[in-house]
Amino acid sequence: MRWHKIYGLSLRHIYLIKSSFPRILDLIYWPSIQVFLWGFISEFFTLNSTYYNNTVGVILTAAILYDFLFRSSISYNMMFLEEIWSRNFTNLFIAPIKLSEIIAALTMTAIFRTLIGLVPAVLLAIPLFGVSIFKLGIPLIFLLISLYIFGICLGLMVTAGLLRFGPSFENIAWASLFFLAPLGCIYYPIEILPETIQIIAKSLPLVHIFEEMRNILINQTVNNFEIFKSVLISIIYFVFGVIIFYAAYHGAKKKGTLINIGE
Repeated sequence: MRWHKIYGLSLRHIYLIKSSFPRILDLIYWPSIQVFLWGFISEFFTLNSTYYNNTVGVILTAAILYDFLFRSSISYNMMFLEEIWSRNFTNLFIAPIKLSEIIAALTMTAIFRTLIGLVPAVLLAIPLFGVSIFKLGIPLIFLLISLYIFGICLGLMVTAGLLRFGPSFENIAWASLFFLAPLGCIYYPIEILPETIQIIAKSLPLVHIFEEMRNILINQTVNNFEIFKSVLISIIYFVFGVIIFYAAYHGAKKKGTLINIGE
Protein backbone atom coordinates (compact mmCIF):
# COMPACT_ATOMS: atom_id res chain seq x y z
CA MET A 1 0.00 0.00 0.00
CA ARG A 2 1.26 3.49 -0.86
CA TRP A 3 0.58 5.81 2.06
CA HIS A 4 1.10 9.02 0.12
CA LYS A 5 -1.86 8.10 -2.12
CA ILE A 6 -4.00 7.15 0.87
CA TYR A 7 -3.05 10.47 2.46
CA GLY A 8 -3.89 12.35 -0.75
CA LEU A 9 -7.34 10.78 -1.04
CA SER A 10 -8.03 11.42 2.66
CA LEU A 11 -6.90 15.03 2.35
CA ARG A 12 -9.25 15.57 -0.60
CA HIS A 13 -12.27 14.57 1.47
CA ILE A 14 -11.09 16.65 4.45
CA TYR A 15 -10.83 19.71 2.19
CA LEU A 16 -14.36 19.03 0.93
CA ILE A 17 -15.58 19.08 4.53
CA LYS A 18 -13.59 22.20 5.49
CA SER A 19 -14.80 24.13 2.45
CA SER A 20 -18.48 23.45 3.09
CA PHE A 21 -20.17 24.90 6.18
CA PRO A 22 -23.42 22.94 5.48
CA ARG A 23 -21.41 19.71 5.60
CA ILE A 24 -19.89 20.66 8.97
CA LEU A 25 -23.27 21.79 10.29
CA ASP A 26 -24.86 18.51 9.22
CA LEU A 27 -22.15 16.52 11.01
CA ILE A 28 -22.67 18.46 14.24
CA TYR A 29 -26.46 18.92 14.12
CA TRP A 30 -27.77 15.34 14.33
CA PRO A 31 -25.55 14.08 17.17
CA SER A 32 -26.40 17.20 19.18
CA ILE A 33 -30.12 16.65 18.56
CA GLN A 34 -29.66 13.05 19.73
CA VAL A 35 -28.15 14.31 22.99
CA PHE A 36 -31.10 16.63 23.64
CA LEU A 37 -33.72 14.02 22.73
CA TRP A 38 -32.26 11.04 24.58
CA GLY A 39 -31.05 13.21 27.44
CA PHE A 40 -34.62 14.12 28.34
CA ILE A 41 -35.81 10.54 27.77
CA SER A 42 -32.99 9.33 30.02
CA GLU A 43 -34.00 11.75 32.76
CA PHE A 44 -37.58 10.50 32.55
CA PHE A 45 -36.53 6.86 32.93
CA THR A 46 -34.18 7.73 35.77
CA LEU A 47 -37.07 9.28 37.69
CA ASN A 48 -39.74 6.74 36.76
CA SER A 49 -38.10 3.39 36.13
CA THR A 50 -36.71 0.98 38.71
CA TYR A 51 -34.56 -0.66 36.04
CA TYR A 52 -32.41 2.44 35.55
CA ASN A 53 -32.82 3.73 39.08
CA ASN A 54 -29.63 5.36 40.41
CA THR A 55 -27.94 4.75 37.06
CA VAL A 56 -27.69 8.17 35.46
CA GLY A 57 -27.01 8.30 31.77
CA VAL A 58 -27.38 4.65 30.73
CA ILE A 59 -29.79 5.46 27.91
CA LEU A 60 -27.97 8.63 26.86
CA THR A 61 -24.60 6.83 26.84
CA ALA A 62 -26.15 4.13 24.66
CA ALA A 63 -27.52 6.82 22.33
CA ILE A 64 -24.09 8.45 21.99
CA LEU A 65 -22.36 5.13 21.29
CA TYR A 66 -25.03 4.16 18.77
CA ASP A 67 -24.65 7.54 17.07
CA PHE A 68 -20.91 6.88 16.85
CA LEU A 69 -21.67 3.64 14.99
CA PHE A 70 -24.25 5.39 12.81
CA ARG A 71 -21.87 8.25 11.95
CA SER A 72 -19.02 5.85 11.16
CA SER A 73 -21.06 3.93 8.61
CA ILE A 74 -22.83 6.94 7.12
CA SER A 75 -19.56 8.90 6.83
CA TYR A 76 -18.04 6.07 4.81
CA ASN A 77 -21.15 5.84 2.63
CA MET A 78 -21.37 9.61 2.16
CA MET A 79 -17.80 9.92 0.90
CA PHE A 80 -18.43 7.13 -1.58
CA LEU A 81 -21.69 8.74 -2.71
CA GLU A 82 -20.00 12.13 -3.05
CA GLU A 83 -17.60 10.57 -5.54
CA ILE A 84 -20.65 9.45 -7.54
CA TRP A 85 -22.51 12.76 -7.23
CA SER A 86 -19.43 14.78 -8.24
CA ARG A 87 -18.92 12.49 -11.28
CA ASN A 88 -15.44 11.67 -10.02
CA PHE A 89 -16.24 8.00 -9.53
CA THR A 90 -14.89 6.75 -12.88
CA ASN A 91 -11.72 8.86 -12.53
CA LEU A 92 -11.13 7.34 -9.09
CA PHE A 93 -11.16 3.78 -10.36
CA ILE A 94 -9.12 4.33 -13.53
CA ALA A 95 -6.42 6.23 -11.61
CA PRO A 96 -3.27 4.29 -10.59
CA ILE A 97 -4.68 3.69 -7.12
CA LYS A 98 -5.23 0.28 -5.58
CA LEU A 99 -8.65 -0.69 -4.31
CA SER A 100 -7.14 -1.32 -0.89
CA GLU A 101 -5.83 2.26 -0.85
CA ILE A 102 -9.30 3.64 -1.59
CA ILE A 103 -10.77 1.57 1.26
CA ALA A 104 -7.99 2.68 3.62
CA ALA A 105 -8.41 6.36 2.70
CA LEU A 106 -12.18 6.29 3.20
CA THR A 107 -11.77 4.40 6.48
CA MET A 108 -9.25 6.91 7.81
CA THR A 109 -11.28 9.94 6.73
CA ALA A 110 -14.53 8.52 8.12
CA ILE A 111 -13.18 8.77 11.68
CA PHE A 112 -12.47 12.48 11.07
CA ARG A 113 -16.06 13.09 9.95
CA THR A 114 -17.41 11.00 12.81
CA LEU A 115 -15.47 12.87 15.50
CA ILE A 116 -16.65 16.25 14.16
CA GLY A 117 -20.18 15.22 15.10
CA LEU A 118 -19.40 13.14 18.18
CA VAL A 119 -17.18 15.51 20.17
CA PRO A 120 -19.75 18.39 20.46
CA ALA A 121 -22.46 15.87 21.44
CA VAL A 122 -20.26 14.33 24.15
CA LEU A 123 -19.32 17.77 25.49
CA LEU A 124 -22.95 18.92 25.51
CA ALA A 125 -24.07 15.89 27.52
CA ILE A 126 -21.73 16.69 30.43
CA PRO A 127 -23.08 20.14 31.48
CA LEU A 128 -26.68 19.56 30.35
CA PHE A 129 -27.33 16.15 31.90
CA GLY A 130 -24.24 15.34 33.96
CA VAL A 131 -23.55 12.37 31.68
CA SER A 132 -20.08 11.49 30.47
CA ILE A 133 -19.25 8.47 28.35
CA PHE A 134 -15.79 8.64 29.92
CA LYS A 135 -17.30 7.00 33.01
CA LEU A 136 -16.90 3.77 31.06
CA GLY A 137 -13.16 4.14 31.61
CA ILE A 138 -10.53 2.32 29.55
CA PRO A 139 -13.08 -0.19 28.15
CA LEU A 140 -14.62 2.75 26.25
CA ILE A 141 -11.62 2.72 23.88
CA PHE A 142 -12.20 -0.89 22.89
CA LEU A 143 -15.98 -0.46 22.65
CA LEU A 144 -15.47 2.48 20.27
CA ILE A 145 -12.93 0.50 18.23
CA SER A 146 -15.41 -2.37 17.91
CA LEU A 147 -18.21 0.02 16.92
CA TYR A 148 -16.00 1.75 14.36
CA ILE A 149 -14.83 -1.47 12.73
CA PHE A 150 -18.41 -2.72 12.48
CA GLY A 151 -19.58 0.65 11.16
CA ILE A 152 -16.97 0.57 8.39
CA CYS A 153 -18.02 -3.01 7.63
CA LEU A 154 -21.61 -1.86 7.10
CA GLY A 155 -20.30 0.97 4.94
CA LEU A 156 -18.36 -1.53 2.82
CA MET A 157 -21.45 -3.68 2.34
CA VAL A 158 -23.59 -0.71 1.33
CA THR A 159 -20.96 0.55 -1.15
CA ALA A 160 -20.73 -2.99 -2.51
CA GLY A 161 -24.48 -2.74 -3.13
CA LEU A 162 -23.91 0.56 -4.94
CA LEU A 163 -21.32 -1.10 -7.18
CA ARG A 164 -23.64 -4.02 -7.85
CA PHE A 165 -26.97 -2.21 -8.28
CA GLY A 166 -25.97 1.41 -8.96
CA PRO A 167 -27.11 4.71 -7.36
CA SER A 168 -30.65 3.36 -6.92
CA PHE A 169 -29.23 1.37 -4.01
CA GLU A 170 -28.25 4.52 -2.10
CA ASN A 171 -31.46 4.57 -0.04
CA ILE A 172 -30.13 1.47 1.70
CA ALA A 173 -27.20 3.61 2.86
CA TRP A 174 -29.59 5.59 5.05
CA ALA A 175 -31.62 2.63 6.28
CA SER A 176 -29.01 -0.10 6.83
CA LEU A 177 -28.33 0.67 10.50
CA PHE A 178 -31.99 0.97 11.40
CA PHE A 179 -32.50 -2.64 10.31
CA LEU A 180 -29.98 -3.77 12.93
CA ALA A 181 -31.08 -1.51 15.79
CA PRO A 182 -33.80 -3.84 17.19
CA LEU A 183 -31.37 -6.78 17.23
CA GLY A 184 -28.54 -4.72 18.69
CA CYS A 185 -30.22 -4.40 22.12
CA ILE A 186 -29.04 -0.82 22.31
CA TYR A 187 -31.55 0.45 24.88
CA TYR A 188 -32.68 -2.79 26.50
CA PRO A 189 -31.12 -6.09 27.66
CA ILE A 190 -31.03 -9.08 25.32
CA GLU A 191 -33.47 -10.98 27.56
CA ILE A 192 -36.24 -8.78 26.11
CA LEU A 193 -35.92 -10.56 22.75
CA PRO A 194 -37.54 -13.95 22.02
CA GLU A 195 -35.10 -16.83 22.51
CA THR A 196 -34.81 -17.67 18.80
CA ILE A 197 -34.01 -14.06 17.94
CA GLN A 198 -31.45 -13.92 20.78
CA ILE A 199 -29.37 -16.50 18.91
CA ILE A 200 -29.23 -14.22 15.85
CA ALA A 201 -28.60 -11.13 17.98
CA LYS A 202 -25.60 -12.72 19.70
CA SER A 203 -23.91 -13.09 16.32
CA LEU A 204 -23.73 -9.28 16.13
CA PRO A 205 -21.04 -7.28 17.97
CA LEU A 206 -23.67 -4.70 18.99
CA VAL A 207 -25.23 -6.98 21.62
CA HIS A 208 -21.88 -7.59 23.31
CA ILE A 209 -20.96 -3.90 23.15
CA PHE A 210 -24.16 -2.54 24.67
CA GLU A 211 -24.59 -5.38 27.18
CA GLU A 212 -21.08 -4.61 28.44
CA MET A 213 -21.82 -0.89 28.50
CA ARG A 214 -24.81 -1.53 30.79
CA ASN A 215 -22.77 -3.97 32.87
CA ILE A 216 -20.11 -1.32 33.51
CA LEU A 217 -22.55 1.48 34.32
CA ILE A 218 -25.06 -0.56 36.37
CA ASN A 219 -22.93 -3.25 38.02
CA GLN A 220 -19.65 -1.31 38.11
CA THR A 221 -17.78 -4.37 36.78
CA VAL A 222 -15.90 -5.10 33.56
CA ASN A 223 -16.20 -8.32 31.58
CA ASN A 224 -13.06 -8.34 29.43
CA PHE A 225 -14.18 -11.45 27.56
CA GLU A 226 -17.34 -9.70 26.33
CA ILE A 227 -15.25 -6.78 25.09
CA PHE A 228 -12.85 -9.19 23.36
CA LYS A 229 -15.77 -10.97 21.70
CA SER A 230 -17.21 -7.70 20.42
CA VAL A 231 -13.90 -6.69 18.82
CA LEU A 232 -13.31 -10.16 17.36
CA ILE A 233 -16.81 -10.38 15.85
CA SER A 234 -16.44 -6.87 14.39
CA ILE A 235 -13.14 -7.85 12.75
CA ILE A 236 -14.74 -10.98 11.27
CA TYR A 237 -17.57 -8.88 9.83
CA PHE A 238 -15.04 -6.35 8.51
CA VAL A 239 -13.09 -9.05 6.64
CA PHE A 240 -16.37 -10.34 5.24
CA GLY A 241 -17.30 -6.78 4.19
CA VAL A 242 -13.97 -6.34 2.36
CA ILE A 243 -14.51 -9.64 0.51
CA ILE A 244 -18.04 -8.59 -0.51
CA PHE A 245 -16.75 -5.19 -1.68
CA TYR A 246 -13.98 -6.74 -3.79
CA ALA A 247 -16.43 -9.23 -5.29
CA ALA A 248 -18.89 -6.45 -6.18
CA TYR A 249 -16.13 -4.32 -7.68
CA HIS A 250 -14.74 -7.08 -9.88
CA GLY A 251 -18.28 -8.14 -10.83
CA ALA A 252 -19.15 -4.60 -11.94
CA LYS A 253 -15.83 -4.29 -13.76
CA LYS A 254 -16.38 -7.58 -15.59
CA LYS A 255 -19.91 -6.62 -16.65
CA GLY A 256 -18.77 -3.17 -17.77
CA THR A 257 -21.23 -1.41 -15.47
CA LEU A 258 -18.55 0.25 -13.34
CA ILE A 259 -18.15 3.21 -15.68
CA ASN A 260 -21.91 3.86 -15.71
CA ILE A 261 -22.20 4.27 -11.94
CA GLY A 262 -20.76 7.77 -11.98
CA GLU A 263 -22.93 8.90 -14.88
